[in-house]
Amino acid sequence: MAGADTLKKTPLHEVLAGSGRFIEFAGWTMPVEFAGIVAEHKAVRTHSGMFDLSHMGELEVRGTGAQDVVQRLVTNDVSRLEPGAALYSPVCRADGNILDDILVYRFPDHFMLVVNASNIDKMTQWFGSHARGDAQVKNKSDDYALIALQGPQAEPLLQPLTKHDLSTLKYYHFAEAAVADVPLILSRTGYTGEDGFELYVAPDKAAGVWKRIAEVTKSQPIGLGARDTLRLECRYALYGNDIDETTNPVEAGLSWTIRWDKGEFIGREALLAVKTEGVSRHLVGFKMEESGIGRHGYPVKSLEGVDLGYITSGTFSPTMDEALGLAYIRAGHHSIGTELDVVIRNRTARARVAKTPFYKGSVKR
Repeated sequence: MAGADTLKKTPLHEVLAGSGRFIEFAGWTMPVEFAGIVAEHKAVRTHSGMFDLSHMGELEVRGTGAQDVVQRLVTNDVSRLEPGAALYSPVCRADGNILDDILVYRFPDHFMLVVNASNIDKMTQWFGSHARGDAQVKNKSDDYALIALQGPQAEPLLQPLTKHDLSTLKYYHFAEAAVADVPLILSRTGYTGEDGFELYVAPDKAAGVWKRIAEVTKSQPIGLGARDTLRLECRYALYGNDIDETTNPVEAGLSWTIRWDKGEFIGREALLAVKTEGVSRHLVGFKMEESGIGRHGYPVKSLEGVDLGYITSGTFSPTMDEALGLAYIRAGHHSIGTELDVVIRNRTARARVAKTPFYKGSVKR
Protein backbone atom coordinates (compact mmCIF):
# COMPACT_ATOMS: atom_id res chain seq x y z
CA MET A 1 0.00 0.00 0.00
CA ALA A 2 1.28 3.43 -0.89
CA GLY A 3 2.29 5.82 1.88
CA ALA A 4 -0.24 8.45 2.90
CA ASP A 5 1.91 11.21 1.43
CA THR A 6 1.99 9.53 -2.01
CA LEU A 7 -1.73 8.79 -2.35
CA LYS A 8 -3.66 10.74 -4.95
CA LYS A 9 -6.45 13.04 -3.84
CA THR A 10 -9.57 13.79 -5.85
CA PRO A 11 -10.68 17.37 -6.59
CA LEU A 12 -13.37 16.87 -3.94
CA HIS A 13 -11.00 15.75 -1.21
CA GLU A 14 -10.91 19.07 0.64
CA VAL A 15 -14.71 19.32 0.58
CA LEU A 16 -15.13 15.85 2.09
CA ALA A 17 -12.02 15.37 4.22
CA GLY A 18 -13.45 16.75 7.43
CA SER A 19 -16.59 14.62 7.46
CA GLY A 20 -15.56 11.09 6.52
CA ARG A 21 -13.22 8.21 7.29
CA PHE A 22 -10.69 7.72 4.51
CA ILE A 23 -8.74 4.67 3.32
CA GLU A 24 -6.30 3.83 0.54
CA PHE A 25 -8.06 2.56 -2.58
CA ALA A 26 -6.29 1.91 -5.91
CA GLY A 27 -3.62 4.47 -5.07
CA TRP A 28 -6.10 7.11 -3.94
CA THR A 29 -7.24 8.33 -0.54
CA MET A 30 -10.98 7.75 -0.67
CA PRO A 31 -13.85 8.04 1.82
CA VAL A 32 -15.10 4.68 3.02
CA GLU A 33 -17.92 6.09 5.17
CA PHE A 34 -19.44 9.29 6.53
CA ALA A 35 -22.59 8.77 8.63
CA GLY A 36 -22.07 5.00 8.63
CA ILE A 37 -22.41 2.34 5.95
CA VAL A 38 -25.93 1.21 6.89
CA ALA A 39 -27.29 4.75 7.15
CA GLU A 40 -25.71 5.73 3.83
CA HIS A 41 -26.96 2.57 2.14
CA LYS A 42 -30.54 3.20 3.28
CA ALA A 43 -30.36 6.85 2.23
CA VAL A 44 -29.60 5.80 -1.36
CA ARG A 45 -32.30 3.12 -1.35
CA THR A 46 -35.02 5.47 -0.02
CA HIS A 47 -34.00 8.99 -1.06
CA SER A 48 -30.63 9.91 -2.55
CA GLY A 49 -26.90 10.03 -1.94
CA MET A 50 -23.84 11.63 -3.53
CA PHE A 51 -20.66 9.81 -4.50
CA ASP A 52 -17.19 11.11 -5.31
CA LEU A 53 -16.06 8.82 -8.14
CA SER A 54 -13.27 11.05 -9.40
CA HIS A 55 -10.74 8.25 -9.03
CA MET A 56 -12.24 6.53 -12.08
CA GLY A 57 -10.34 6.94 -15.35
CA GLU A 58 -11.46 8.43 -18.65
CA LEU A 59 -9.81 7.65 -21.98
CA GLU A 60 -10.61 9.24 -25.32
CA VAL A 61 -10.33 7.42 -28.64
CA ARG A 62 -10.42 9.72 -31.68
CA GLY A 63 -9.83 9.47 -35.41
CA THR A 64 -11.56 7.83 -38.35
CA GLY A 65 -10.48 4.42 -37.05
CA ALA A 66 -11.72 4.99 -33.50
CA GLN A 67 -14.75 2.72 -33.79
CA ASP A 68 -12.69 -0.12 -35.25
CA VAL A 69 -10.23 0.10 -32.35
CA VAL A 70 -12.89 0.07 -29.64
CA GLN A 71 -14.94 -2.60 -31.42
CA ARG A 72 -11.94 -4.91 -31.60
CA LEU A 73 -11.07 -4.54 -27.91
CA VAL A 74 -14.45 -4.90 -26.21
CA THR A 75 -16.80 -7.89 -26.22
CA ASN A 76 -19.94 -5.80 -26.68
CA ASP A 77 -21.00 -4.12 -29.94
CA VAL A 78 -20.23 -0.40 -30.07
CA SER A 79 -21.39 -0.14 -33.70
CA ARG A 80 -24.99 -0.13 -32.46
CA LEU A 81 -24.42 2.99 -30.37
CA GLU A 82 -25.86 6.26 -31.60
CA PRO A 83 -24.21 9.49 -30.39
CA GLY A 84 -25.42 10.10 -26.86
CA ALA A 85 -25.64 6.41 -25.97
CA ALA A 86 -23.40 4.27 -23.76
CA LEU A 87 -22.85 0.61 -23.02
CA TYR A 88 -21.10 -1.65 -20.53
CA SER A 89 -18.48 -4.15 -21.66
CA PRO A 90 -15.60 -6.30 -20.50
CA VAL A 91 -12.22 -5.88 -22.20
CA CYS A 92 -10.54 -9.26 -22.60
CA ARG A 93 -7.12 -10.69 -23.35
CA ALA A 94 -6.63 -13.19 -26.16
CA ASP A 95 -7.28 -16.01 -23.67
CA GLY A 96 -10.70 -14.55 -22.86
CA ASN A 97 -9.86 -13.38 -19.36
CA ILE A 98 -10.95 -9.92 -18.25
CA LEU A 99 -8.50 -7.01 -18.28
CA ASP A 100 -11.16 -4.54 -17.14
CA ASP A 101 -14.88 -3.81 -17.32
CA ILE A 102 -15.66 -0.40 -18.75
CA LEU A 103 -18.33 2.01 -19.93
CA VAL A 104 -18.18 3.17 -23.54
CA TYR A 105 -19.71 6.58 -24.34
CA ARG A 106 -20.26 7.46 -28.00
CA PHE A 107 -19.88 11.10 -28.97
CA PRO A 108 -20.39 12.36 -32.56
CA ASP A 109 -16.63 12.48 -33.19
CA HIS A 110 -15.02 10.23 -30.57
CA PHE A 111 -15.48 7.62 -27.86
CA MET A 112 -14.95 8.10 -24.12
CA LEU A 113 -14.04 5.01 -22.11
CA VAL A 114 -14.57 5.00 -18.36
CA VAL A 115 -12.16 2.54 -16.75
CA ASN A 116 -11.53 1.35 -13.22
CA ALA A 117 -9.13 3.41 -11.14
CA SER A 118 -6.69 0.51 -10.65
CA ASN A 119 -6.55 -0.09 -14.40
CA ILE A 120 -6.04 3.41 -15.84
CA ASP A 121 -2.42 2.88 -16.88
CA LYS A 122 -3.09 -0.68 -18.05
CA MET A 123 -6.05 0.34 -20.21
CA THR A 124 -4.24 3.37 -21.63
CA GLN A 125 -1.41 1.10 -22.71
CA TRP A 126 -3.72 -1.66 -23.96
CA PHE A 127 -5.89 0.57 -26.14
CA GLY A 128 -2.91 2.64 -27.26
CA SER A 129 -0.91 -0.42 -28.33
CA HIS A 130 -3.84 -1.63 -30.46
CA ALA A 131 -4.60 1.70 -32.13
CA ARG A 132 -4.33 1.57 -35.90
CA GLY A 133 -4.28 4.16 -38.67
CA ASP A 134 -5.04 7.65 -37.44
CA ALA A 135 -6.80 6.48 -34.27
CA GLN A 136 -5.44 8.16 -31.14
CA VAL A 137 -5.88 7.07 -27.55
CA LYS A 138 -5.37 9.63 -24.79
CA ASN A 139 -5.68 9.38 -21.03
CA LYS A 140 -7.97 12.30 -20.12
CA SER A 141 -8.53 11.31 -16.50
CA ASP A 142 -7.02 14.52 -15.15
CA ASP A 143 -9.58 16.51 -17.13
CA TYR A 144 -12.54 15.16 -15.17
CA ALA A 145 -13.92 14.96 -11.68
CA LEU A 146 -16.87 12.59 -11.37
CA ILE A 147 -19.89 13.10 -9.13
CA ALA A 148 -22.78 10.63 -8.92
CA LEU A 149 -26.23 11.34 -7.51
CA GLN A 150 -28.09 8.07 -6.90
CA GLY A 151 -31.48 7.23 -5.44
CA PRO A 152 -35.18 6.98 -6.31
CA GLN A 153 -35.54 10.75 -5.86
CA ALA A 154 -32.52 11.66 -7.99
CA GLU A 155 -34.46 12.99 -10.98
CA PRO A 156 -36.85 15.39 -9.20
CA LEU A 157 -34.08 16.52 -6.85
CA LEU A 158 -31.58 17.34 -9.61
CA GLN A 159 -34.05 18.86 -12.09
CA PRO A 160 -34.12 22.36 -10.49
CA LEU A 161 -30.36 22.62 -11.07
CA THR A 162 -30.45 22.06 -14.84
CA LYS A 163 -32.44 23.27 -17.84
CA HIS A 164 -32.01 19.86 -19.46
CA ASP A 165 -35.23 17.85 -19.22
CA LEU A 166 -34.02 14.88 -17.22
CA SER A 167 -37.11 12.85 -18.10
CA THR A 168 -35.80 12.70 -21.70
CA LEU A 169 -32.42 11.27 -20.67
CA LYS A 170 -32.84 7.51 -21.03
CA TYR A 171 -30.99 4.81 -19.13
CA TYR A 172 -27.46 4.34 -20.52
CA HIS A 173 -27.59 7.65 -22.36
CA PHE A 174 -25.84 10.96 -21.78
CA ALA A 175 -25.93 14.60 -22.82
CA GLU A 176 -23.73 17.64 -22.72
CA ALA A 177 -25.62 19.95 -20.39
CA ALA A 178 -25.15 22.44 -17.56
CA VAL A 179 -25.82 21.70 -13.90
CA ALA A 180 -25.57 24.52 -11.38
CA ASP A 181 -24.60 26.71 -14.38
CA VAL A 182 -21.50 24.58 -15.06
CA PRO A 183 -21.13 22.84 -18.46
CA LEU A 184 -20.50 19.10 -18.07
CA ILE A 185 -21.33 15.63 -19.32
CA LEU A 186 -24.47 14.26 -17.69
CA SER A 187 -25.14 10.53 -17.92
CA ARG A 188 -27.67 8.04 -16.53
CA THR A 189 -26.02 4.71 -15.82
CA GLY A 190 -25.38 3.94 -12.16
CA TYR A 191 -23.89 1.23 -9.97
CA THR A 192 -26.43 1.04 -7.14
CA GLY A 193 -29.60 -0.34 -8.71
CA GLU A 194 -31.33 2.96 -8.14
CA ASP A 195 -32.05 5.70 -10.62
CA GLY A 196 -29.40 8.38 -10.82
CA PHE A 197 -26.95 10.49 -12.73
CA GLU A 198 -23.21 10.91 -13.22
CA LEU A 199 -21.64 14.33 -13.74
CA TYR A 200 -18.29 14.52 -15.53
CA VAL A 201 -17.11 18.00 -14.63
CA ALA A 202 -13.92 20.04 -14.86
CA PRO A 203 -11.85 19.47 -11.70
CA ASP A 204 -11.73 23.17 -10.79
CA LYS A 205 -15.55 23.33 -10.92
CA ALA A 206 -16.24 20.11 -9.04
CA ALA A 207 -16.29 21.47 -5.49
CA GLY A 208 -18.77 24.19 -6.40
CA VAL A 209 -21.06 21.75 -8.22
CA TRP A 210 -20.89 19.28 -5.32
CA LYS A 211 -21.79 21.92 -2.75
CA ARG A 212 -24.67 23.24 -4.84
CA ILE A 213 -26.17 19.76 -5.39
CA ALA A 214 -25.83 18.93 -1.70
CA GLU A 215 -27.50 22.21 -0.76
CA VAL A 216 -30.45 21.86 -3.12
CA THR A 217 -31.06 18.10 -2.94
CA LYS A 218 -30.24 17.62 0.76
CA SER A 219 -28.35 14.49 -0.29
CA GLN A 220 -25.71 13.08 2.00
CA PRO A 221 -22.24 11.92 0.92
CA ILE A 222 -21.79 8.18 0.44
CA GLY A 223 -18.51 6.31 0.87
CA LEU A 224 -16.99 3.19 -0.67
CA GLY A 225 -18.48 0.99 2.03
CA ALA A 226 -22.10 1.65 1.09
CA ARG A 227 -21.19 1.71 -2.60
CA ASP A 228 -20.05 -1.90 -2.15
CA THR A 229 -23.17 -3.08 -0.30
CA LEU A 230 -25.44 -1.30 -2.79
CA ARG A 231 -23.78 -2.81 -5.87
CA LEU A 232 -23.58 -6.28 -4.33
CA GLU A 233 -27.32 -6.42 -3.63
CA CYS A 234 -27.79 -5.84 -7.38
CA ARG A 235 -25.09 -8.33 -8.41
CA TYR A 236 -22.92 -5.74 -10.10
CA ALA A 237 -19.40 -7.12 -10.46
CA LEU A 238 -16.46 -5.38 -8.82
CA TYR A 239 -13.17 -5.59 -10.66
CA GLY A 240 -10.50 -7.06 -8.40
CA ASN A 241 -13.08 -9.05 -6.43
CA ASP A 242 -15.58 -10.79 -8.71
CA ILE A 243 -13.77 -10.40 -12.02
CA ASP A 244 -10.10 -9.99 -12.91
CA GLU A 245 -7.44 -11.41 -15.23
CA THR A 246 -8.10 -14.94 -13.91
CA THR A 247 -11.81 -14.92 -14.82
CA ASN A 248 -13.77 -14.78 -18.07
CA PRO A 249 -17.17 -13.21 -18.87
CA VAL A 250 -18.91 -16.54 -19.47
CA GLU A 251 -18.22 -18.00 -16.03
CA ALA A 252 -18.82 -14.57 -14.45
CA GLY A 253 -22.38 -14.45 -15.77
CA LEU A 254 -21.59 -11.69 -18.26
CA SER A 255 -22.36 -13.60 -21.45
CA TRP A 256 -25.01 -10.97 -22.23
CA THR A 257 -22.16 -8.53 -22.90
CA ILE A 258 -20.63 -10.74 -25.61
CA ARG A 259 -21.87 -10.02 -29.13
CA TRP A 260 -20.79 -13.14 -30.97
CA ASP A 261 -22.16 -11.96 -34.31
CA LYS A 262 -20.39 -8.60 -34.45
CA GLY A 263 -17.20 -9.98 -36.02
CA GLU A 264 -13.72 -10.50 -34.65
CA PHE A 265 -12.62 -9.11 -31.29
CA ILE A 266 -9.78 -9.96 -28.98
CA GLY A 267 -10.71 -13.01 -26.92
CA ARG A 268 -13.51 -14.20 -29.20
CA GLU A 269 -11.98 -17.57 -30.11
CA ALA A 270 -11.14 -18.41 -26.51
CA LEU A 271 -14.57 -17.37 -25.27
CA LEU A 272 -16.30 -19.31 -28.02
CA ALA A 273 -14.39 -22.40 -26.91
CA VAL A 274 -15.51 -21.81 -23.32
CA LYS A 275 -19.10 -21.39 -24.46
CA THR A 276 -18.92 -24.58 -26.56
CA GLU A 277 -17.15 -26.76 -23.99
CA GLY A 278 -18.93 -25.33 -20.97
CA VAL A 279 -17.43 -23.62 -17.94
CA SER A 280 -15.90 -25.43 -15.01
CA ARG A 281 -17.32 -22.93 -12.50
CA HIS A 282 -20.04 -20.30 -12.19
CA LEU A 283 -20.23 -17.02 -10.30
CA VAL A 284 -23.37 -17.47 -8.22
CA GLY A 285 -25.22 -15.64 -5.50
CA PHE A 286 -25.59 -17.15 -2.07
CA LYS A 287 -27.36 -16.39 1.18
CA MET A 288 -26.18 -17.47 4.60
CA GLU A 289 -28.53 -19.74 6.52
CA GLU A 290 -26.46 -19.84 9.69
CA SER A 291 -24.78 -17.02 11.57
CA GLY A 292 -21.75 -15.46 9.94
CA ILE A 293 -20.79 -13.42 6.92
CA GLY A 294 -18.93 -14.94 4.00
CA ARG A 295 -16.09 -12.60 3.07
CA HIS A 296 -13.83 -12.28 0.03
CA GLY A 297 -11.53 -15.29 -0.25
CA TYR A 298 -13.39 -17.59 2.15
CA PRO A 299 -13.48 -21.22 0.90
CA VAL A 300 -16.75 -22.90 -0.03
CA LYS A 301 -17.29 -26.64 0.37
CA SER A 302 -20.01 -29.20 -0.29
CA LEU A 303 -21.83 -30.64 2.71
CA GLU A 304 -19.52 -33.63 2.31
CA GLY A 305 -16.44 -31.42 2.67
CA VAL A 306 -15.41 -31.29 -1.00
CA ASP A 307 -13.80 -28.03 -2.10
CA LEU A 308 -16.18 -26.22 -4.48
CA GLY A 309 -14.76 -22.73 -4.82
CA TYR A 310 -14.40 -19.44 -2.99
CA ILE A 311 -16.27 -16.26 -2.15
CA THR A 312 -15.53 -13.15 -4.17
CA SER A 313 -17.79 -10.67 -2.37
CA GLY A 314 -19.82 -10.93 0.81
CA THR A 315 -21.64 -8.61 3.18
CA PHE A 316 -24.63 -8.14 5.46
CA SER A 317 -27.39 -6.64 3.34
CA PRO A 318 -29.06 -3.62 4.96
CA THR A 319 -32.00 -3.94 2.56
CA MET A 320 -32.70 -7.65 3.00
CA ASP A 321 -31.41 -7.81 6.56
CA GLU A 322 -29.42 -10.96 5.85
CA ALA A 323 -25.90 -12.02 4.91
CA LEU A 324 -25.30 -12.68 1.22
CA GLY A 325 -22.62 -12.59 -1.44
CA LEU A 326 -21.12 -13.97 -4.64
CA ALA A 327 -18.88 -17.00 -5.09
CA TYR A 328 -17.28 -19.06 -7.84
CA ILE A 329 -18.71 -22.54 -7.48
CA ARG A 330 -17.78 -25.70 -9.37
CA ALA A 331 -20.18 -26.57 -12.19
CA GLY A 332 -22.76 -29.10 -11.08
CA HIS A 333 -23.09 -27.53 -7.64
CA HIS A 334 -24.29 -24.09 -8.75
CA SER A 335 -28.05 -24.59 -9.12
CA ILE A 336 -30.34 -22.30 -7.14
CA GLY A 337 -31.19 -23.91 -3.82
CA THR A 338 -28.00 -25.98 -3.56
CA GLU A 339 -26.73 -26.09 0.03
CA LEU A 340 -23.10 -25.16 0.70
CA ASP A 341 -20.73 -24.79 3.62
CA VAL A 342 -18.77 -21.56 3.94
CA VAL A 343 -15.53 -21.84 5.89
CA ILE A 344 -15.42 -18.90 8.29
CA ARG A 345 -12.08 -19.03 10.09
CA ASN A 346 -12.10 -22.37 11.92
CA ARG A 347 -15.75 -23.33 11.46
CA THR A 348 -18.31 -23.90 8.71
CA ALA A 349 -21.62 -22.13 8.30
CA ARG A 350 -24.45 -23.28 6.06
CA ALA A 351 -25.37 -21.24 2.97
CA ARG A 352 -27.58 -21.76 -0.05
CA VAL A 353 -27.20 -20.75 -3.70
CA ALA A 354 -29.67 -17.94 -4.34
CA LYS A 355 -31.26 -16.19 -7.29
CA THR A 356 -29.69 -12.89 -8.33
CA PRO A 357 -29.97 -9.99 -8.41
CA PHE A 358 -30.88 -10.04 -4.75
CA TYR A 359 -32.55 -6.63 -5.16
CA LYS A 360 -34.04 -4.60 -8.02
CA GLY A 361 -34.25 -0.89 -7.44
CA SER A 362 -35.67 2.21 -9.11
CA VAL A 363 -33.31 2.29 -12.08
CA LYS A 364 -35.21 3.29 -15.22
CA ARG A 365 -34.28 0.73 -17.86
